[in-house]
Amino acid sequence: MKTTTRNVWMAGLATLLFASTSQAHHSFAAAYNLQGPIEIKGSIVDVRLTNPHSHFFIDVVNDKGETEHWKIEAGTPSGMIRNGYSPKIIKKGDIVTIKGFRARDASTNGMLREMITADGTVYGMFGPQEGGAGATR
Repeated sequence: MKTTTRNVWMAGLATLLFASTSQAHHSFAAAYNLQGPIEIKGSIVDVRLTNPHSHFFIDVVNDKGETEHWKIEAGTPSGMIRNGYSPKIIKKGDIVTIKGFRARDASTNGMLREMITADGTVYGMFGPQEGGAGATR
């Protein structure tokens, strides 16, 4: 009887551990509409290089003159830093253009494909595009 009770507890614990780790990461295709590209231009409010993905928070003025608060998901912090991106490059108030994909729930969340700074430097999901420390157009 003790073995059965212990096995039930162990199975329950394993199920809880597996369920929480399986929800910790997601597929971009499941969260974002890869068939519906977006392009937005706005002002950086905050940049967070946190695991598992970095985020850019951007205020965008829509066609009605209203400010929308966007959260754009990007690559891993280590991938972005390894490819030359640093938090000193894009600061609060900088104007950027984001090309990417909108969240499937049509919220103001999106996934970064590329970010273009005011000087024309292009950053991809994991940092600068080919051409060194940020390619320019």
